[in-house]
Amino acid sequence: MLKKTLLILGCFSIVTVLASFTFEKKQKAIKTIVIDAGHGIESDGGYNGAKGSYSYEDEICYEVSKKLVKEIAKEFPEIRIIETRPERTIVDLHERARIANHNKGDLFISIHVNAAPPITQRDYLGTKKVVSYTGKGKKRKKVTREVPQYRTYKIPNPAKGTETYIWGSHKNEDKEVAMRENAPMFNEENYKEKYGDIDPNSPDFIALSLLKTKQFFKRSATLSGMVEEQFAKVGRTSRGQRQRQVGIWVLQATAMPSILVETGYITNKEEEDYLNSESGQQEIAECVTNAVKNYITWLEKQGNQNLNTGQATVSNNDQANMMQFLKQIDEHEHSK
Repeated sequence: MLKKTLLILGCFSIVTVLASFTFEKKQKAIKTIVIDAGHGIESDGGYNGAKGSYSYEDEICYEVSKKLVKEIAKEFPEIRIIETRPERTIVDLHERARIANHNKGDLFISIHVNAAPPITQRDYLGTKKVVSYTGKGKKRKKVTREVPQYRTYKIPNPAKGTETYIWGSHKNEDKEVAMRENAPMFNEENYKEKYGDIDPNSPDFIALSLLKTKQFFKRSATLSGMVEEQFAKVGRTSRGQRQRQVGIWVLQATAMPSILVETGYITNKEEEDYLNSESGQQEIAECVTNAVKNYITWLEKQGNQNLNTGQATVSNNDQANMMQFLKQIDEHEHSK
């Protein structure tokens, strides 16, 4: 009986240890990822995105995003995934950012398809004799001249490959200022009890705001590079990481590391076929998922480094108060 009891206890201990090991192996760096399928079908049935020879960006973004959601869920079942465009219909850009911020996303991934305008060609065909006259009356003379003749036409743009965008670094102050401008919202009667003695205009607070903004930029830049690395590994033409200062509103408005992935050129026939194929869409989803996996590993290697690293001139208590205040501002932004 004693041997049986010891055997049962031993098995229970092994199961407990294994369960504990499995739990510890789960990543804790990312809790929520927001997947944004670009564009969408208008209320009148029209398409909003770029057009290829037979397909539309709206549909490709939707299909790739759905596959990406499945891949991330399979790799990281503990991560909550939020879709800004769960259906085929279009969602307003401001609403996409609101969804991301309201759900307190740790990462924002927007899926798009690129397009390039056709190239205008001009071929020289030769010359043509053109007769004209100058002068009047007896002074009128016939003038013959050779005029060059050209044929102008358009050909498909051969541009191909992937690009991953982040919000331009010199625009970081936009997020930083927005963060500090929210400070007056917390001027409540019990303000000091909740947030401590913090001056939103103090150099220390501004410095921490800037550090937090720079952290978003660094993380976005890191992930964008990892995405392009994965595309290159499978043989895609990677056009590299890009910074964008205008035209990508969701990258500026989302209070989290954010990237926009241009998965290929719909105006390139070869890439249009790839983007519409099941295998192509699956490969894109797997590449982005692998990049996310590498990104999480990179985050975990950062350890417990926080935003107050190197702020030796600020006391530990003041740092804690300021960090708590920044957290409250972020939560308020997310809840809008």
